[in-house]
Amino acid sequence: MKAITTTNAQPLEHHFHLSERLNIIRAGVLGANDGIISVAGIVVGVASAHQSQYTLFLAGISGMLAGAFSMGGGEYVSVSTQRDTQKSMMRLQKEAIQNEYDAEVASLQRTYESKGLPTPLANQVATAFMQKDSLDITLREKYNIELHHYFNPWHAAFSSFFSFILGSLLPILTILAIPYPYKVSGTVASIVVALIITGYTSATLGHANRFKGILRNVLTGVLTMVVTYLIGGSIG
Repeated sequence: MKAITTTNAQPLEHHFHLSERLNIIRAGVLGANDGIISVAGIVVGVASAHQSQYTLFLAGISGMLAGAFSMGGGEYVSVSTQRDTQKSMMRLQKEAIQNEYDAEVASLQRTYESKGLPTPLANQVATAFMQKDSLDITLREKYNIELHHYFNPWHAAFSSFFSFILGSLLPILTILAIPYPYKVSGTVASIVVALIITGYTSATLGHANRFKGILRNVLTGVLTMVVTYLIGGSIG
C-alpha cells in the first residue's frame, strides 16, 4: 500500500476558480436566454388573443417567477450532481493509489505517451509526479478534476435565477410599452435582437461557430413565438 502524497491540503472551495467562474457565466447566459424565449412566448401568445394590459402583466410575471425558480432549481440539482461525482471520483482515485500504486503510475505513463512523450521520458515524468502529488496529478490527468476545486451549486443556481429574471424583463416591458397594433411585431423585433446577442455570447463562451449559434438561437425563439401567437390567436 502506497501513501498518498499531496502538496495542497487546504480546501479552496471558497475561491472562484477559473472553471467555476466560467460555469457561473454559462449558467447566467443560458438563464437570460431562456428567460427571453420562454416569457416572450407567453406574452406574445397572450397578446395575440388581444388581452388587457393587466392580463399581459400577470402572465409575464407568472412566467418569469415560475421559470426563474425552475432554472435556478435545475442548475442547483445539476451542479450538485456534478460536485458529488467529482468527490466520488476523488475517493475512488484515492483508494486506487493506495491499493494499486504501480498500476496508477503505469496508467499515468500511458497518458503522457498518448500526448507524444517517448516511453522513457513518460515513465520518468509519471514517476516524479506520483511521488510529488499522486492524488492531484492523477485526478487532473485522468478525469480533468482539480483537487479541492469543486463547483458550488449555489453560485450557478443564483446566476441562473437572477439572469432568467433579467432576461424575461425585456419581453414583459416591451410588450407592455408598445401599443396595439404594433405590440406583437415590436416585441418580436426586440426579442430577435436580444437573441442575437445571447446567441453570440453563448457560442463565444463555448468556442463554437458564432453564426450557427446565433441562427439556432433566433430560430428557436421565433418558432416559440410563432407557435404561441397562433395558439393565442385561435383562442382569442
